[in-house]
Amino acid sequence: MTYCVALRLKAGLVMLSDTRTNAGIDSVSKFRKMFTWCVPGERALCLMTAGNLSITQSVITTLQEQIDDPNFVGDTMLTAPSLYRAAEILAQAMRDVMAKYAEGINSAGENSGASIILAGQRKGGKLRLYMIYSAGNFIEASEDTPFFQIGGFKYGKPILDRVVTEETSLEDGKTAAMLSMDSTLRSNLAVGMPLDLCVIPTSKYELSEYRRIEAEDPNFRALSEAWSQELRDSFVKMRAMPK
Repeated sequence: MTYCVALRLKAGLVMLSDTRTNAGIDSVSKFRKMFTWCVPGERALCLMTAGNLSITQSVITTLQEQIDDPNFVGDTMLTAPSLYRAAEILAQAMRDVMAKYAEGINSAGENSGASIILAGQRKGGKLRLYMIYSAGNFIEASEDTPFFQIGGFKYGKPILDRVVTEETSLEDGKTAAMLSMDSTLRSNLAVGMPLDLCVIPTSKYELSEYRRIEAEDPNFRALSEAWSQELRDSFVKMRAMPK
């Protein structure tokens, strides 16, 4: 299990993912779920993955091999003329990997399902946020739905529904993503630290933030504790409300 959240705001993109992967209570590991490509001043891309780890790792490897191969014919994530085209490339890689491995994985009694979030901006284009499914189909975030989640997302969704709009600032977006993750960490043992954070401001074509947040990070811990206290205080205030 994992949890990844991405916000598409007018001010930019905010992406946050955990790193826990488990295949049972006695097999818990850490794997990066966030991957980035950046050509400063031209494009910045961020991918986050959830689901079958072998599938998503194969997809990422396929995309990177296309970039690294000087004889590759066709568009890559770094040469695609639009983010929509980049989403198509990613979707095709997903279809190819699923066609190669999914039947064998499913026949072994395992779940081959996977999903990937693609976020980014290319010079001359708009901020884009896509969700790619196992079948290779995908959808794009809209004004009505300015965020996507993958993995164990149900515990972290309520605050996003109440707080996040396209007008939300980057700093507030980061706070909302962090609190969404904190709620998930507290309620879902299959999601765990450390976290990876990526921020892409509008029309900057670069990663203004790309860092790992460890379990002992004092800022994240303070945010978590302050949020818990605010919830307790608000609950107390609700006692006085008419029932």
